[in-house]
Amino acid sequence: MAHSPLGRTLVIANPAAHSGKGATGAEFARHFLTSYASATKGYEIRLTASMGDAVNIAASAASFDSVLALGGDGVIHEIANGLMKIAPDRRPALGIIPMGSGNDYARTLGMKPNNVEGALAQLVRGHIMPVELGLVNGEYFIETLSFGLDAAIALDTTTRRAHDTSQEGEALFFTSGLRILSAGSKGYACSVSFDGEKPLELRELILAFQVGPTYGGGFKICPDASPIDGKLTACYNSKIPSIPRLLTLFLLAKKGRHVNSNIIKQRHLDRAVVTFSEPVPVQVDGEELPYADKYEVHVLPKALRVIMP
Repeated sequence: MAHSPLGRTLVIANPAAHSGKGATGAEFARHFLTSYASATKGYEIRLTASMGDAVNIAASAASFDSVLALGGDGVIHEIANGLMKIAPDRRPALGIIPMGSGNDYARTLGMKPNNVEGALAQLVRGHIMPVELGLVNGEYFIETLSFGLDAAIALDTTTRRAHDTSQEGEALFFTSGLRILSAGSKGYACSVSFDGEKPLELRELILAFQVGPTYGGGFKICPDASPIDGKLTACYNSKIPSIPRLLTLFLLAKKGRHVNSNIIKQRHLDRAVVTFSEPVPVQVDGEELPYADKYEVHVLPKALRVIMP
């Protein structure tokens, strides 16, 4: 086996991930790492029991060389936030074994989704790269932060998954999107300042800040975003479209072609300040973020070392 970057390894697994398949995935990871002893310098597997557990487990992982997140974007988000509590010179590298509905961070890194054996094979042959994180009001994000209708769609998919819908990934996001967007909206009044520039006064349906290109199980909201360019990428609407045009833009966003519209703007940035005068849906890596009057958004270049294929 080629040199493995894992070293002493901690696997943090969400047993409820992917409709309960996370528990089976964790057992497969145990079997794999036991069978291929040369892949690590010893390993431990810890299961989460409730939301927030992964943050605390990861925050106490300074004695490990790598932490592997087994689960969806939610548990990866928690683990990244936990790792950022560790001093940079002691912070383990992050690897992901994606087992979720959306798996957008897996797409960004090029990891095989919902395939534990395939993902582990990528990790043991992988290499470590420093990647950026986003930061909003003290919360780190690995892939996405969004406000408005797209956040409402993302949060609706989370609610529907909790009620055991048979849909997942792109199909789940698509059906939630059609339902919410068909109702129409006048947008949310907000002020946005990019990189200290004069604030823009907007009525936002979509305002997304991305580390990687996709959210919602593969919708390329910011097709030019990259986790290694040291920038966040923002996408927002400059005008309120009609409902038919809004639905068309939603369909085009699957392939990233919505950015060709003259009412959709995309830009790279280091920081932004977003203020709202009314409550607005907000999601970070697919999880609800509490409403605040002001959101301070920053990029942290090379903040986290990640094992990539």
